[in-house]
Amino acid sequence: QVQLVESGGGLVQSGGSLRLSCAASGSITDDNIMGWYRQAPGEQRELVASVSRRNITIYADSVKGRFTAARDNAKTTVWMQMNSLKVEDTAVYYCYYQVIFPSYKYWGQGTQVTVSS
Repeated sequence: QVQLVESGGGLVQSGGSLRLSCAASGSITDDNIMGWYRQAPGEQRELVASVSRRNITIYADSVKGRFTAARDNAKTTVWMQMNSLKVEDTAVYYCYYQVIFPSYKYWGQGTQVTVSS
């Protein structure tokens, strides 16, 4: 089992910045991926950013150039700096931890990000 604790999020005006953090604990595997999904009301959950243990990072096209995700040296914490936020970034953001084999995802509790115009 892996436990994920998220922090950050909140309310910000359009053009502002927020930083999300997620700490993993428990049965940490040698090979894993951590990152963030988000889900807006009435929408499907979508991948925002993922960071492998080798710091290979993938971003959704909609956040490229605005969001930056990274992991700490111990590889148990992932951050995401969100700049130039837009109203359409409003969603619940979920941290995830993916075991590579067998493939399985653990989820954080979710944190609300609201961007006002």
